[in-house]
Amino acid sequence: MGCDVLVLNTAVADFRRGDFDFADALVGRGGLAKCGTADAPDYSQEQLREWIEQGCATAGGPGNTAPLMAKAGLSVALGVNLGKGDYDGLDAQGRFFYNVMAANGIDMSGTYVHPDLPTGTTYIHATSGGERGGIAYFPGANDDFDFEIHKGTAERLGPKIVYYMYSGLSARGDANGGRDLAEFIRWCRDKGAVTIVDSHTLTGDPVGLIKSGKAVKEYRLLEPLLGELDLFFTSSDEAKMIENTLRAAKDWEKIEEDKAIVEFLDFLTERFRDDERRTRMFGVTVSDGAYEKHSSAGGETSGAEKIESRFMAGEVVDLVGAGDSFRAGLLTYIANNLDAFRDGSMDFSEAVGMGNLFASVYIKAPLSDRYKSRSYEKMLGVVHSGEDFASFEALEKALR
Repeated sequence: MGCDVLVLNTAVADFRRGDFDFADALVGRGGLAKCGTADAPDYSQEQLREWIEQGCATAGGPGNTAPLMAKAGLSVALGVNLGKGDYDGLDAQGRFFYNVMAANGIDMSGTYVHPDLPTGTTYIHATSGGERGGIAYFPGANDDFDFEIHKGTAERLGPKIVYYMYSGLSARGDANGGRDLAEFIRWCRDKGAVTIVDSHTLTGDPVGLIKSGKAVKEYRLLEPLLGELDLFFTSSDEAKMIENTLRAAKDWEKIEEDKAIVEFLDFLTERFRDDERRTRMFGVTVSDGAYEKHSSAGGETSGAEKIESRFMAGEVVDLVGAGDSFRAGLLTYIANNLDAFRDGSMDFSEAVGMGNLFASVYIKAPLSDRYKSRSYEKMLGVVHSGEDFASFEALEKALR
């Protein structure tokens, strides 16, 4: 059968409302945290359904990536857990997530309906002005992600790329100190797939945590994983917390941002090197683009390079999903140049440029219209153009 990309885990419905101030109490003002499923607010299924119909919900996790890749021409499938309920067999938030994905051309045949746990749900306190409210994530069925169940989906679909979202957000997926996920990723590579896993920042105060130099236990899950991956991109804040955890704390205020990122990529490339001759790509996303460093199948390693985004003009609507949409663009490029990626001859800077473009378009789109059809050829033409777009309207016009 075959598909280009299989995205796994963290199916979630994101609800945004101004009266979700309970999220601030749970995770702190502007905080982001994984909460216990048992601690979720006791909203009825009817209430959730009403909010969905009012447009208060968006599809998160794979919802930030899968439709973007599908709209650009890739065949995309999901392997996810959704909760059982009375809406054609799913709970209200699960039916919403499923329908949004199916409507955007996503193969949902890899859905596992969990008999006991609800669909993952995030409550986001929508605030006015520049302040960010709390973001409280309740994993539900995502906490019980069973690799053996979803291996069946991978074997049936034979994906070219396997993308797991996210390390750090699933009790069962993160079990055994992250070694279960690492073994699953190795299994996927043995089946011929290019592999990528996200990490996820679980703090509302990354600046304070970075300054403290404290290790973050969720990032220890990366220790067995990073050597198995073909692709790994993280944010600049996450990079510092990962290094504090896996290497040693630094006085980051005394290190220039560019130097810190280059040193982090050098650390990843050297620390998680293996003997296999395969192409690998590490990167760090920043506010105005991304850095990348890669080693080719022939054994050569590049220097770290920053690729600035030429698509910054325009007002940001919502930054949630910025990193996910960046990876969607990166994977869309790689899927269209898979042989060149495997032998190390791909234009790695251009791949990052495609990620920059996807992210920029996504975070500036209205929440109700984030999945516009934009052909890969059109987007590649914009990346090739070398143009610095003076406005978002000019960028939109070029993509029509």
